[in-house]
Amino acid sequence: MGRGRSAWTALGRCQRHSLSALVLPLYGGLVVGALLLLPVGLGFPLLPPAAAALRRRADRQRGRTATWSGRPVVPPAPLPRAARALLGDEGFWRELRWAWLEPVTGGLVVAPPLCLFWYGAFGVLVQPFVWRELGEGNWYAFVPVRSVATTAGALLLGLAFVAAGVALAPRALAGHARWSGRALSAPYTAELVRRITHLTDSRTDALDVQAAELRRIERDLHDGAQARLVALGMTLEEATRLLDSDPAAARALLVEVRAASERALQDLRELVHGILPPVLADRGLGDAVRSLALDSFLDVHVDVALPPGRLPAAVESAAYFAVAELLANAAKHAAAREVRIGLGHSGGVLRVSVADDGRGGADATSGGGGLLGVRRRLLAFDGTLALHSPPGGPTLATLEIPCASSSPKTSSSSGTG
Repeated sequence: MGRGRSAWTALGRCQRHSLSALVLPLYGGLVVGALLLLPVGLGFPLLPPAAAALRRRADRQRGRTATWSGRPVVPPAPLPRAARALLGDEGFWRELRWAWLEPVTGGLVVAPPLCLFWYGAFGVLVQPFVWRELGEGNWYAFVPVRSVATTAGALLLGLAFVAAGVALAPRALAGHARWSGRALSAPYTAELVRRITHLTDSRTDALDVQAAELRRIERDLHDGAQARLVALGMTLEEATRLLDSDPAAARALLVEVRAASERALQDLRELVHGILPPVLADRGLGDAVRSLALDSFLDVHVDVALPPGRLPAAVESAAYFAVAELLANAAKHAAAREVRIGLGHSGGVLRVSVADDGRGGADATSGGGGLLGVRRRLLAFDGTLALHSPPGGPTLATLEIPCASSSPKTSSSSGTG
């Protein structure tokens, strides 16, 4: 039943492609008309809106192709606004070529199942009722329709044509998706330039994050453990000086030294926890996030569906601190009471979802609440942060980080914190 429904859906999409292809020459004609008017100056104001209309049509086709085929179609760079710049834009010329070739090339790809189906529908729905009026010269394919028996044969043949058209539609749709993907995808050179630019930006962000982390560590050491150790040394020196003359005072100072050493040790532990939490290093991401849930005063539910083994340490660290930041935002800014965290890994991608029942209104682009820092941290791994936070809530943050699981060391399962 599922395959049959999918085949009928594919046939409908083939029909939609064929009808859409008939409209494309209108968009191509608008662009060509503007190009022809360039020598007299009239095409300069007409070319940008005509190219924009063609781009919108191509974007819709890219979206349909990606949805129906399951393979993303990489769009070209945004169109330039000036007509002269459009003439040198490779994406513009590719879309214009597609607009003129799609009715022929793309139409031929989806035509066979449609021809079989509609010719079969004619044999099933029309021939049984009009064969007497059509006379002796009435043929349906290779069957002369001149009697009730031959009409039944034409009916059966029509059903076979319908079935063949429906069965062929998924393959035709897949072929059309391949053609559209090649015709509408950004050229390899443009995609390579875009990729290099993205990697350059993400590397710069990663270096900025690393430099900020080093500054934080240096500041925490200087203001925390280092200051306490300096004070501890001075107190020890004073206690040593008073040891012979005033043992009671020296003993009191040594008590202060012990307390100061404990505070310095606590500062160092907190600093190490901020760099790489021991639970994350020892037990992995699932248990580390559960530990965050237990330490939070919010009602936090954690569902872990990670495969056996460990993810790369850098990926686990980025995901852990991102979840910690999102939990802090839910408590401080969203006034949330309940948070649900989901961890999963499939297709070489780590997916983390954090949903809270707070008041919403978060913005990942403004940097408020550290969300921009989370996004920049993920960019170093080609990761993404998708945030849905309408005013009034709820808020759903979804993190995706490409990575692979390594050899099994720990196993994770579902749990609640």
